[in-house]
Order: sequence, then C-alpha cells, then structure tokens
Amino acid sequence: MPRAKLEITVPDSVWIGDLSRNHPGAQFEILTVFPKEEGGVALTEITADVVEEVVLEMDEYDAVTNTEFLQRTDETALVQFETSNPVLLLPVRNAGTPLELPFTVVDGSVTWEVTAPRDRLSTLGDQLRQFGIDFEVLAVRQEMETEQLLTPKQHRLVQTAVEEGYYDTPRECTLTELAEEADIAKSTCSETLHRAEEKIVKEFTDDADLSDDRVPPVRA
Repeated sequence: MPRAKLEITVPDSVWIGDLSRNHPGAQFEILTVFPKEEGGVALTEITADVVEEVVLEMDEYDAVTNTEFLQRTDETALVQFETSNPVLLLPVRNAGTPLELPFTVVDGSVTWEVTAPRDRLSTLGDQLRQFGIDFEVLAVRQEMETEQLLTPKQHRLVQTAVEEGYYDTPRECTLTELAEEADIAKSTCSETLHRAEEKIVKEFTDDADLSDDRVPPVRA
C-alpha cells in the first residue's frame, strides 16, 4: 500500500497557520485530534520562548472556541483546544485517509505521513486543493504487509535471508549457508524463497503503477 509524505502549507486564513507565522520559532506538536458533531478537539504541546503569550493569542481567534492548560513549564505548554472550523482535519476526514500522529506545525508548515490506497491518496489531493491548501509531495513509497502476504514459514525465511545478508550487494550469504542457518534442505530453501519472492513482486506490481509516465496520485 502506498505511503505518502506531504509538506502542507497552512493558509493564513487557518488560525494555526497565522499564529505559527506570528511566532516562527514556536512549535505546535499535534498529539491527538478528533472531530465533533460541530468542529473538533485536539491536544497540542506548544514549545516557545513566550509560550503563555502564544496560548493567550491562540485563545483570541474566533475559530478557537476553548483552550485549557493541562500542563505548563517556562517554555512548553500542554493545551487542549476546541475549534469550530478544523480545516486541516476536513480533507483527511473527507478522503477517508488516516493521518499519522503526532505532526508538528512550524511557521505555517507541516509534514504529514499518510498510508492509504492510491484512490484515497488521490482524493486527499483533491480535497486539499478544494480547501485551498497548498502541498508538495516529498515522497511516495510502496509498503507491503508481508506478515499477512506470506505464510509464517515464508516470512521467517525471508527475514532470515535479509538478516544474513542474502539480499545484500555483494551477497554476504549463499543459498547453501542460508539453508543451513534455517535448518532446511537447500532445495526447500530455494523453493520457499521463490514462492515468497513471487508473492512480494506480484503484490508490488499490482498496487504500483510502474509505467514510464506515472505521476504520484497526490500532487499540488
């Protein structure tokens, strides 16, 4: 399944974009976030030289309906807040793409990592554009759930092969040495590896578009 890394530029019209640009040295680490019937609630750890000033300014935005200090030091504050317009949450919610937490907003910029089917990543891109949120695709890579794809025997052998350097260049372990390490016959080792590699390659090519004119599904 594809895993995308996106750099999001938070619009000034979104309060946290404006606030973080007003305090470019501050960090807003979003620890948890969830939608309500109207708006959303989140938990953030704010790090700044004047953290209390940042939180007080945060509370002045119309879209921030409530802020509550849960913990505070000289330069950090753990704050739970409610917002009537969780703009950053809406694109991922509408696209049905789970957002990996935590993520950090600094000076109006945030990096997201999202793992989802290609069609949902494409929908996420459409949703971001619909909400006027600029973004850049930093990376897209394929991830496969090998523990579900392979049998336990195949998974153990592939893992052993990786650990012993069978797939290194140059190869650090021969097929004979791998069979001895796995305590199986060389012919069994070869057949098991071949079947496992066949599943992995087919899974990758089924999910990934390998054509020369491929374009990542989420792009600005």
